[in-house]
This record gives sequence, C-alpha cells and structure tokens, in this order.
Amino acid sequence: MTVVGPFGLSVRDQALEADVQAGLTAVEEGLLEVTKSEVPFITEAAQHLLRAGGKRFRPLLVMLAAQFGDPYAPGVVPSAVVVELTHLATLYHDDVMDEADARRGVPSANSRWGNSVAVLTGDFLFARASHTLADLGPEAVRIQAEAFERLVTGQILETAGPRDGRDPVEHYLDVLSGKTGSLVAVACRFGAMMSGADETVVDVLTQYGERLGVAFQLADDVLDIASDSRESGKTPGTDLREGIATLPVLRLRERAERLGLAEDIALCELLDSDLTDDARHAEALSLLRVHPALEQARRDTVRYAEEARAALVPLPECGAKAALVELVDAVVHRAG
Repeated sequence: MTVVGPFGLSVRDQALEADVQAGLTAVEEGLLEVTKSEVPFITEAAQHLLRAGGKRFRPLLVMLAAQFGDPYAPGVVPSAVVVELTHLATLYHDDVMDEADARRGVPSANSRWGNSVAVLTGDFLFARASHTLADLGPEAVRIQAEAFERLVTGQILETAGPRDGRDPVEHYLDVLSGKTGSLVAVACRFGAMMSGADETVVDVLTQYGERLGVAFQLADDVLDIASDSRESGKTPGTDLREGIATLPVLRLRERAERLGLAEDIALCELLDSDLTDDARHAEALSLLRVHPALEQARRDTVRYAEEARAALVPLPECGAKAALVELVDAVVHRAG
C-alpha cells in the first residue's frame, strides 16, 4: 500500500500505483518544460508557484480516469498538463483579485513582482496551456474553452453577488460549480477521453468530477472554520478575516433571517464588523465553531460527496474505481 496524491490517498493495487506515479512524474516534467521561456525572468515567474508544490489533485484525477481505457495513450499526460496549467494560471489571477500576500507557503507573485507581472504570468500560462491543447484536437479545445468560460463566469458571479431575490446559498453553489467543479470535471473527462474509454464512462467520470470539485471546495469552507492550523496547515478563519462569505456564514445568515434569533443576528453583526481586529476575529471563530450553521455546511459537503460516490456506481469494479471512491471518503473526512 502506497500513499500518493492529495489527502494521503492509499493505492493498494501495485500496477495502478506504478501507472499513477509514472503519470504524475511525467506531468511534473511536462509542467516544467512547458513553462520555460527564452526570457529567464518569465521562466522564474511562471515556475514560481509550480516549484512551490501543490496537491496536483487534477492530474491525479486524469491518471485515475485514464485507467478506464489505455492509461498509456499519448494524450493522457499532455491533457493533465493542460488542466494543471489552467489551474495554476487562475491562482496568479486570484491572488491579484484577493490581494493575497502568500500562496503555497511562498510569497505570492503579486506581492513579489507586482500585480502587472502576476496577471501577465497567468496569461502566459494560459497561452502555453492552449498551445499544448491544440495538439490534442478540436474536441479537446472545445471542452476546455467551455470549462474556462464556466470558470470565469463563476468568478464574475462571485464578484457580482446574487441578483435580487436569488437565494444566496444557491448562488454560491452555482459559483463553486463554475469556479471549481468545471475544471475538476474536465480533468476526469480528459483522462477518460484521451484513454479511449467508452463514451458512457466519460460521462460518468465527468459527473463525478463536477460533484467532487464542489465537495472539495465546501470541505475547505468547513475547514477554514473548524480546523486548527496544526490539522490544516492553514491559518483558521482566513476567509472570515477577509470578509469572504463561505457556506457556513451563508447558512448562518439564512438561519438568522428565517428564525430571527437574537444570538444569530448578533453573530451576523459581528461578522459584518472589522474582523482584522484579532479579538473580534477570535470571538467570531469561536462562536461559529459551535453554531448549527457549521453542521449544516458539513451536511451540504457530505451531500455533494455522496452524489460523487453515487455517480461512480455504473463503473466496473477495479483499483481505479476504489481510488476514486477513497477520494470521496477523504473529502468527507476533511469536512469532519
């Protein structure tokens, strides 16, 4: 039994383990190669987050999905490179929009070189992803373009907020489907498609990826409130401090509006105050950790995870399916 990928995924099938490890190694080499430029500074900036590490969650899904066809097919590794490059590019842009100081334990590109360099580096990575994608055929280009449109639409919807009369929770889940679910779905789709898997298998894995991607982000929302830094490796309450309304906060506000309880309203008012103040931030975090809204957010996470698990039912029993199920279990475990 070997641990690979994010969350300490255990692979018990030796042949599968070898395929996944070899695939991820090839993806890493491909990422380093495709981010090189004749201009040394561009190479440094483009490889900044790449060399800082990361879970490589999406390439792992490509490799597992490819097991339902020919995992050695020539398009598998390049498609994983495309998906991870796209993800990396969005991180450069996200950090500019969020004015983030750090990412993956290193200074963010925008804090190190300024917003202009960070945005242009993200654009460079998108360009290199498109160049690789062009060799995979027009269908792959269309799929990636549609996913990228959904990703950007999700980001815009998040910025704009819900329209009048729209349920904020439904709006938020739509945002996550676009921002996170779309690219995770493409990772599964590319892996299956490039391996020559049957079209019904491609569809099943695409649905799985969409739901797993949303569950993964919802688990992060729960962890931001519930975990301590020793468990998650992140500073608890980061989203709270930055005024980002994640699912536990949205569930709290929904409950406050529905029931009108004084303690819920008071907590909402605290969350709307300046949480850069350490004492207020600590109080808000403490109250949210024992609030029913956090448990509701956990249930929402589990629901999406279970939908991902259910999507896998039509697939034949094999090591890759077991690993995909274990990824669902890992997401649920992260959410507590």
